[in-house]
Amino acid sequence: MKIAIDFDGTIVEDAYPDIGKPMLFAFETMKELQKQNHQLILWTYRSGEELEDAVEFCRENGIEFYAVNQSYPEEIFDPGSSRKIHAHIFIDDRNIGGFPGWSLIWQMLNDVTPEGQDLFFDNQGDINPGFWQRVFGKKR
Repeated sequence: MKIAIDFDGTIVEDAYPDIGKPMLFAFETMKELQKQNHQLILWTYRSGEELEDAVEFCRENGIEFYAVNQSYPEEIFDPGSSRKIHAHIFIDDRNIGGFPGWSLIWQMLNDVTPEGQDLFFDNQGDINPGFWQRVFGKKR
C-alpha cells in the first residue's frame, strides 16, 4: 500500500521552516510500516533546501522514502498537471479532527484496538462511539 505522510505537524512537531522534535512513535511506526512492505511517500509543502533538510532528517532517523512529493520515484513533475499524488492513505495533521497520533494510526492500519474490539464498528454494525472519542476527542 502507498502511504503519503506529511512532515510538519505529523512526523515532527510543527516548527516550520525549522524542523521540530519528532512526534511520539513517528519513526518507530514508519519503520514498522516499511517492514510490512508499505511504500511511504513524503508529502509536504516544503521545497528546495527546506525539503532537502526534511528528507535528510528522516534519513538520519532511519527512514528512506519510496518517493518525495511525487507518486513514484521516476515521476517527472509537469506544471500543467495536478500536484495531487496517488496514494492509498494520506496521514496529515490537517485531517478532519486533527492528527490522532502515531499509536492510533498504527491501530487503524493494523485493525487493532486495546480492547480487542473492532476499531470502527460495534457488534450491531454501527460506528463504534469509541472511535469518535479517540479520533475527534468527543462523542458523536
